[in-house]
Amino acid sequence: MPILHWLTRDRDVKAADAVPYRLLERDAALSAGAPGSGNMLIQGDNLEALKSLLPNYRGQVKCIYIDPPYNTRSAVSVHYDDTLEHSQWLAMIYPRLELLQELLAEDGSIWVSIDDHEGHYLKIVMDEVFGRGSFIASPVWQKRYSRENREAIGDVHEYLLAYSPSPERFKAQRNKLPLDEDQAKIYRNPDNAKEADPSKRWRGLPMTAQGYRPNQMYEIVAPNGRRHTPPEGRCWSMIRPEFEKLVEAKRIYWGKDGNAQPSVIRFLSEVEGLVPWTWWPHGEVGHTDESKKEANALFGADVSFGTPKPERLLQRILHIATNPGDLVLDSFLGSGTTAAVAHKMGRRWIGIEMGDHAVTHCAPRLNKVIAGEGGGISRAVDWQGGGGFDFYRLGPAVFDADGTIAAGIAFAPLAAHVWFAETGTPFAGAAATPFLGHHDGQGVALLYNGILGDKRPAGGNVLTRATLALIREGAEGFTGPVTIYGEASRLSPATLTAERVIFKQTPYDVKAR
Repeated sequence: MPILHWLTRDRDVKAADAVPYRLLERDAALSAGAPGSGNMLIQGDNLEALKSLLPNYRGQVKCIYIDPPYNTRSAVSVHYDDTLEHSQWLAMIYPRLELLQELLAEDGSIWVSIDDHEGHYLKIVMDEVFGRGSFIASPVWQKRYSRENREAIGDVHEYLLAYSPSPERFKAQRNKLPLDEDQAKIYRNPDNAKEADPSKRWRGLPMTAQGYRPNQMYEIVAPNGRRHTPPEGRCWSMIRPEFEKLVEAKRIYWGKDGNAQPSVIRFLSEVEGLVPWTWWPHGEVGHTDESKKEANALFGADVSFGTPKPERLLQRILHIATNPGDLVLDSFLGSGTTAAVAHKMGRRWIGIEMGDHAVTHCAPRLNKVIAGEGGGISRAVDWQGGGGFDFYRLGPAVFDADGTIAAGIAFAPLAAHVWFAETGTPFAGAAATPFLGHHDGQGVALLYNGILGDKRPAGGNVLTRATLALIREGAEGFTGPVTIYGEASRLSPATLTAERVIFKQTPYDVKAR
């Protein structure tokens, strides 16, 4: 299918809308570590798994990283089909990006690894799904440290496509990169104090700025009497009162002989870090040989993963895009690198992997992380072990083929879906009473599966004056209008209007999205 046809067809209905909601069923035997961590390892088709996360995680993920198949047609991977036709690859990636876009927080970001085989088409697809104005950058990762001589021009890099729903908010919140000693060596200590002490190391920063501002064009007299004015086409970087405060604080440097233009003394301890840029050399973020050795150490060379990413690469992404406690998602988890790095960095995580290696690779690797595994970035972040995760598999669909509620569905998953359908927000309640909560002045309630302890046809699943009173009682002071789902209503239209109730019948009014 030509790319232009793919992007210009009717997009009023998302491709992801046809994906069924499925339950997530916890496997206690494969879950590990401390309970209640919030970390999730999910085995199953990532399209269906992403859809199952929507009712509880829509708009909650701070950083998404995915490493989808590059479609190289080399068939070197036993874990993914890397030989799709171009149109099949587009059909695979598009609905997954649609769901990822819904899960992403407003101030979050998504990072996608890719190479030249599909990278330029992926940029167009991501422009379509996330909006061209959401594009942040396309960092280039140097994956090799030696020359690649098999092709006409050696292949030594891959790309990361980074997008955010709100680039300005992302920019305001993103973290800068720490300086290493090579970058910090320009900060010296001419006073011969302890060189390693960042509070003693400093450099002089020029105090001129481009342009003309009248209140920043004053004359400065140095301690030796020499007079200074801004160079042509420039002005001082501050007004006179601010300059005088720095003079009083002894934060102005006049050069070794006292004749230089004034500069502002900046101590190493005051440096917040470096603004990330788009060139990521292997010396900073690792390379394929490093990642292969990490995988071999974890799994053994015989069962290692084909194309893992180095932990330092994921550390760079998560450092820029997240803070401790933020939620990270990877729906092409592979060997589990994203989850392992997020865990070591104190982030919450959700990892989705469809193949058997969710059990053979991901779970064992994360067990080793919990136990204090010392490879990868462990030493750099002083990882000592701890935490936990819950292992899930995809269960039955919440809805039948005709869109009605499937038999045997429990109250909690249906409550999450009803809340999500009514409010468009993830459900964070306890699902312990019919009243699920209120959003924008509208309450939401569900009478289903004997939540009130009475499963008779005329009992707890039917809206009556008695069940309405119980819903109001459980609303904890909320007295506004409420939408109530139930098997039937025994209240007249006039009573519903007077009580400010919108009644919707299950299963007919509960539809799959």
